[in-house]
Amino acid sequence: AGIGVVPSGVCLSPQLVQPGDAILISGDLGNHGVAVLSVREGLAFAGEVQSDSAPLHGVVEDLIVSGVEIHCLRDLTRGGLASALNEIAQTAGVGMTIEEAAIPVLDPVRGACELLGLDPLYVANEGRFVAMVPASQIEPALAVMQRHGVSARAALIGSVTDRRSPPVVLRTVVGTNRILDLLSGEQLPRIC
Repeated sequence: AGIGVVPSGVCLSPQLVQPGDAILISGDLGNHGVAVLSVREGLAFAGEVQSDSAPLHGVVEDLIVSGVEIHCLRDLTRGGLASALNEIAQTAGVGMTIEEAAIPVLDPVRGACELLGLDPLYVANEGRFVAMVPASQIEPALAVMQRHGVSARAALIGSVTDRRSPPVVLRTVVGTNRILDLLSGEQLPRIC
């Protein structure tokens, strides 16, 4: 359970997300899901894969205390980045475009996902979040995030658009567009 106090005047909600907002991610994706799967199934991959499980309250508190304007924050547990973005886009009534080349995924995780037929954008994370901030807040937000170990690989990965359908589009490294939908099932059996 999480117990705490939301400071007066702090409001973070998908309803605040608007076209022009930047989409930031707090670090590389897929580590936790691949680490748990490798232990559960007795798989070994080239390179070390460790869970990204970590507390996020320190970096989030620092963002708030630093005065960074944040519209929305969401952790990337079940369903990973793609599911979180779809849920936020649908709630806010906006679209999102993200850049595949900007999304940090470590090589061992990418290799394991390719080998197993998994998409790292849907793999669970336990120490990552996505944030939507006004474009004017990109540099201050990244500066705050990158001074914390848990979010040292924070990156700008896309932007919010006024397009509503499809809600989330991935611009691939080869320049094509791919619709990122909600999964109809779970890519991995529930891991936590």
